[in-house]
Amino acid sequence: MASRTRVLLDGTPLLGARTGIGRYTAALAEELASMSEVDIRAVAFTLRGWRKLRRVLPHGTRSRGMPVSARLLRRCWLRAPFPPIELFAGFTDVVHGTNFVLPPSIRAAGVLTIHDLAFLDSPSDLPPSDEQLPELVARSAERADIVCTPTRAVADVVADRLGLPTEKIFVTPLGIDLAWFTARPPSEALRRRVGLPKEYLLFVGAAGPRKALDWLLKAHANTPDLPPLVLAGPGHSGNDDSVKSIGYLSDVDLRSVVAGASALVLPSRDEGFGLPVLEALACDVPVVCSDLPALREVAGGHATLVPFGEVEAMGAALTEALATTVDAPTLAARRTYAAGFTWRRTAELTVEAYRRAMA
Repeated sequence: MASRTRVLLDGTPLLGARTGIGRYTAALAEELASMSEVDIRAVAFTLRGWRKLRRVLPHGTRSRGMPVSARLLRRCWLRAPFPPIELFAGFTDVVHGTNFVLPPSIRAAGVLTIHDLAFLDSPSDLPPSDEQLPELVARSAERADIVCTPTRAVADVVADRLGLPTEKIFVTPLGIDLAWFTARPPSEALRRRVGLPKEYLLFVGAAGPRKALDWLLKAHANTPDLPPLVLAGPGHSGNDDSVKSIGYLSDVDLRSVVAGASALVLPSRDEGFGLPVLEALACDVPVVCSDLPALREVAGGHATLVPFGEVEAMGAALTEALATTVDAPTLAARRTYAAGFTWRRTAELTVEAYRRAMA
């Protein structure tokens, strides 16, 4: 790209409490803003709160708010490619739908990120406001010039389920912040503030059927001598001696809570990437997770994989993870592996996706 390419990002995931997609969008925007070859702007599709977008963007990044209901826009985009994004945000070379939906455009190249397709198999898991998401994603994928996925596993599913040619799909693995490699266990003040037990197993993520916490809770209850289970993230319920919900945490607090865990557990039924796996490996915390294609790919042989839904196997894996002493070379290998996933690399690959889309 000889001249700077104008890129318009969907910045809606930056608003509110950030889970995985919000963290991806924030890190990508930060890296793109520092690259000389792109000129990024962001737009938010929301009736309320769109003015907050400029406060959560990297310094110097321009924002355009759209004080219109996202639900109304989606309804329009299902019927026809109108209104085009340029009507709200001006002309751009590339429009990047960071969160499953690609706005129609008049002449901009379209790049769409599809994080996973779990909702195709379990549409009942979707809230009523997202009931049209499957059709919207299919339309967006068809409209896009390039579709980005976080793993090869998701790329294969997207090609199969949405009928896309493989040359239209581009894998852009996620990254982790360097701060994870220097994370330290929680201070006594943080322990008291969030109510952390001295020793604990940890789940990180928003509540929801896809995360299969019922399996984890059953395995935890059926396995004697395991430390309490801590659930970090929005939407969890339950607080007793064996299970503790601590809610949504800031990035700084989350790093400490992960670093202090005896093991991190990710029992997902479906996963597109699984950032907590790499984040735990970066701060020397053992990982136990479902044996799914994406988690297998991301863990790279550095996590204990459990056949999905097997209660006894999950209990045994957690018991073994706690009993195993990991030597220094193994810890170093885990850290080296995790260090290969950087947000800079995510951004560089995404810029390559922009080039391909424009071509």
